[in-house]
Amino acid sequence: MTKVRHLLGISGGKDSAALAIYMKKNYPDLDIEYYTADTGKELDDTYELIDKLEGFLGKKITRIAGADKSSELPFDHFLKLYRGYLPSSNARWCTKKLKIEPFEKFVGDDKVISYVGIRGDEDREGYISRKSNIQSIFPFRKNIWSEEVVAKFLKNSNMDNVLSLYHEIEVGDKKERLFEILKTPLSRSFNQNQKLNQLLNIDTKAFNKAIFTFIKQNDYPLAEESAFPLVENDEILVRADIFSLLEDTGVGVPAYYKEVEFEVNDKKSTYARSRSGCFFCFYQQKIEWVWLYEQHTELFKKAMEYEKDGYTWIQDESLGDLIKPERIEQIKEDYIKRTQNKNNKKKSPYLLDILGEAEGEGCASCFI
Repeated sequence: MTKVRHLLGISGGKDSAALAIYMKKNYPDLDIEYYTADTGKELDDTYELIDKLEGFLGKKITRIAGADKSSELPFDHFLKLYRGYLPSSNARWCTKKLKIEPFEKFVGDDKVISYVGIRGDEDREGYISRKSNIQSIFPFRKNIWSEEVVAKFLKNSNMDNVLSLYHEIEVGDKKERLFEILKTPLSRSFNQNQKLNQLLNIDTKAFNKAIFTFIKQNDYPLAEESAFPLVENDEILVRADIFSLLEDTGVGVPAYYKEVEFEVNDKKSTYARSRSGCFFCFYQQKIEWVWLYEQHTELFKKAMEYEKDGYTWIQDESLGDLIKPERIEQIKEDYIKRTQNKNNKKKSPYLLDILGEAEGEGCASCFI
C-alpha cells in the first residue's frame, strides 16, 4: 500500500494545540507530522506556544512559508504583489497565499490525512483544502468525517450499499431502530444532517466502521490504511476540555486569551484576544483592536502603517480613527452592553470565529 502521511497543523491557537496533545496522548502509534504556516506577523505568544508544544510532543514542528525564497516576511512579500491591497473577508488572499498554497506545496501529491481541531461545540467545517489527495478528519467532534464523505455515504443512491455495510457490523439491541433510519431516504422533511445525527446518536462507532469500509471502496487517502484507530472514537471535546488539556499538560494557554480588566465610565469589564493568527487580522472585533492598541501598542502602530491609499483593515474606519479617545470609549461601552446581553442569555461574551477556530484560532488551521 502507498504510505499515507498524517499531518496536523499548529496555528498557535488553543484548539490546534490541544488537538496535537490529544492525538499524542490517545493515538501515540500514529506517525503524525506537525507543521505551522508562519506569516511572520504572529504575536510572540504564538511562537512561545509552538516551542512548548515541540517539547511536549518530542517532535519538530515544521515551519512552512508562502515566500520562503524572499528576503521579506511572507505577508509583506505578497502585499507588494497585491499592490498594497489589504486582505479582507471578501478578498482573503492572505489565507490562500500564506496558508493554503504553502500547505498544498508541503503535501505535494502525497496522500494525506489532515487532522483539524474543530470542537464538538462548533457547527462548522472550516476552510479546508479541496485537493483529492487530502482527507480531513475532525477528532474532537462526534462526526469525525468531512461533509463531502458523509454526503456521498448517505445519498439515496448509496442506500443499498450502506445497508449491506451495516449488516456486517455488530449493533446490538438497537438494530431495528438503526435500520429503520438507514432505510429512510433523504427528503425535504428528512435531510442529511437529521439522518447523520440520528445514526451517530444510536451508535457512533458503528457509523464510523461503516464509513471506513465505504472509504476503502473509494479513492480516498484513508483507503490506503488497513486500519484506523479513530474509528473507535466516540468522544466529544468542547471548549472546557480544550483548556483542561492545555493546562494539565503544562503547555498552557496562550497569554492573549487571558482576560484583562478595563474600566470605562465607572463600568468594569474584561477583554482579550479571541483568536490566534496575524496581529492585524481583519476578522478581529473592534474591542480586540482596542485590546491590541492598549496591550501591544507597537504592534498596533505597525498595523496602522499598512493602511495606505484608502485601504483599511476595518470597513469604513481607519485604525487612526478607531483609537481616538471618544471612539475607544464608545467601543468599550458597546462591548460591555453586548457582553451583558449575551451573559443574560447564558452565551459567550465573544462572537464565534468566522474564519479560524471559534473563539480561538485564526486561519492557520481552518483549511487543512
